[in-house]
Amino acid sequence: MTAQPGAEVRPRPGGRSARRRARELALQGIYEWLVGGQELAAVEGHLMENEGVERADRAHLREVLHGVIDGAEALRAEFVGFIDRPPAQLSPVEHGILLIGTYELRQRPEIPYRVVINEAVELAKSFGGTEGFKYVNGVLDKVAARLRPQEAQAR
Repeated sequence: MTAQPGAEVRPRPGGRSARRRARELALQGIYEWLVGGQELAAVEGHLMENEGVERADRAHLREVLHGVIDGAEALRAEFVGFIDRPPAQLSPVEHGILLIGTYELRQRPEIPYRVVINEAVELAKSFGGTEGFKYVNGVLDKVAARLRPQEAQAR
């Protein structure tokens, strides 16, 4: 069975979806970029050597990685009014998750906004601080209300 473009792929029994794995790897790359200042090509090269990359939706991984790094300033502008400190003072994990979530809310309207937020929350639970998922949820909920008002109001 072939998935429709942009469709969320259901996880295999006992495994993560290819799309979730792509988001996890994108977060690792964005973290490397935020903390180490690596160039996009170097970050992508490291990710493609990562064990488990074959289980990821590589097209989504590349799209998110390139979209976030190339458009980081515009993405930050979407959430800066909803955070309680400058972006440079966010934890790199939460910063990266907010960038990914904002990117998907802006660029991937076929992914329901609740799915985008849920995936961001799951990333924060797996990789962020103890209460980081609540922060990510609150910020992205406000970003979604701004970027997708009809969808957010319909819930």
